[in-house]
Amino acid sequence: MIINVLKYLEDSERRYPSRIAFAEEQKNITYSELVDTARRIGTFITRETHGARREPIVVFVDRNVESLVMFMGIAYSGNFYVPIDKQMPKKRIDLILETLKPIAGIVLLSDLDYVKSISPELITILYEDAIHITVSEESLARIRRKMIDMDPLYATFTSGSTGIPKGVLTCHRSVIDMTEALADVFEFSTESIFGNQNPFYFDASIKDIYSTLKAGATMYIIPKACFVTPTQLVDFLNKYQVNTVLWSAAAIALVANLNAFEVDVPNYLQKVMFSGEVMHNKVLNYWRSALPETMFVNLYGPTEITSVCTYFIVDRPFKDEDVLPIGIPFKNTEIFLINEENKLVKGDEVGEICVRGCCLALGYYRNFDKTREAFCQNPLNASFPETIYRTGDLARYDNEGQLVFLTRKDNQVKHMGQRVELGEIEIIINSLELVDASFCFYDHERKKIVLIYQGENANRNYILNEIKNKLPKYMFPNIMIQMIALPYNMNGKIDRTLLKDKYHKGEIS
Repeated sequence: MIINVLKYLEDSERRYPSRIAFAEEQKNITYSELVDTARRIGTFITRETHGARREPIVVFVDRNVESLVMFMGIAYSGNFYVPIDKQMPKKRIDLILETLKPIAGIVLLSDLDYVKSISPELITILYEDAIHITVSEESLARIRRKMIDMDPLYATFTSGSTGIPKGVLTCHRSVIDMTEALADVFEFSTESIFGNQNPFYFDASIKDIYSTLKAGATMYIIPKACFVTPTQLVDFLNKYQVNTVLWSAAAIALVANLNAFEVDVPNYLQKVMFSGEVMHNKVLNYWRSALPETMFVNLYGPTEITSVCTYFIVDRPFKDEDVLPIGIPFKNTEIFLINEENKLVKGDEVGEICVRGCCLALGYYRNFDKTREAFCQNPLNASFPETIYRTGDLARYDNEGQLVFLTRKDNQVKHMGQRVELGEIEIIINSLELVDASFCFYDHERKKIVLIYQGENANRNYILNEIKNKLPKYMFPNIMIQMIALPYNMNGKIDRTLLKDKYHKGEIS
């Protein structure tokens, strides 16, 4: 029985000590080195924090091997890691630290001045000091004996509706549940070579990290620059023979929009998985035409259920304007849709996606009110306590029994006497040849549907002409705003909050 993710690391180290676990272009770390270094860090943290357990420790992450080593070191100490993006605005970092109240932060010497400038009160542990200490077998063994699978492993912060970031706290059991489910369906092995794109401050990255450790595989950290220069990205994937990627839908779309496969294609890619936002079939069809033998998988799941809870293996052709299903639940997870009366939907009725299982996070750190709202009693069960997570996402079942995501619950509006799902408009707009990406929202004051989109040659007349046979007139956008490039947030998603704010301030029109 696995109760701690460190078992994945140690099992792989025992079998493949000299195999590379994580790598950048200029450096790498073997499984043997990873275990040894992480245990040193765990020892150092235990000494410096006087044996504190189950407390938050901040890691100011970058796209480097050291960030991953710090994660493992914190796990050995019995505490949980909280990755923070160094490029994040200081105000947001302040809000996170105020909520978190971390006992310490691990930093590289090169980042020490930066960390002191943004958080002078934070107790800092130098990575370079920690990795040279002698391992205390006694301390680590004592910590390990006390650990259970419900102990927190990490926390990641998402945007809160009040402007205060919410820290989603996830335990070992949930990450183990996710890792086992992915391995069971997709058969990751020692031959798997992962190409990491998701930033380490984003919970989506845990899929590649822990799948790598369980399989005894190798994960290459793809430089940011590769997603600016298409040929550089393809060269990187081919150079390191990357055969498995779990990327954000936004990254997949960026590759398509840049026409990255015009000159060459990734010759080793066997499995391409994506999540985070709706995957538009126009983008997916570009990839599928370039890589006809590759498996493509649509993954769905919010941060609160440990990144993924459903999957759809793309097994048939889809038109550009079709909606791609999000599929079926992974093992040990139940998904059900409930309507506004808190009853199960019937047929193709639309309902809110609700999730139960080990995949549920522990809740929001130091925020019991918000936790009780989202992680609540199953309304279908009046017999015993049973917690579910209400995602706020609306979906229905298709004719094959596959789940189809439609929109966010708060994206369903009444317009001209009709119920309108703004996500449905986005799907159609994003299927247009000249549109790269789009975002729809409702101006309640003016009672108008607003479309903000990216597409150099897509003017208003083009869009109206293209959608006239695809959408009813009451769903036509009333206001269309063209932008050279849509802004994206730290999680690689269109920054909808920023765009709404700019619109209401009159900064874009």
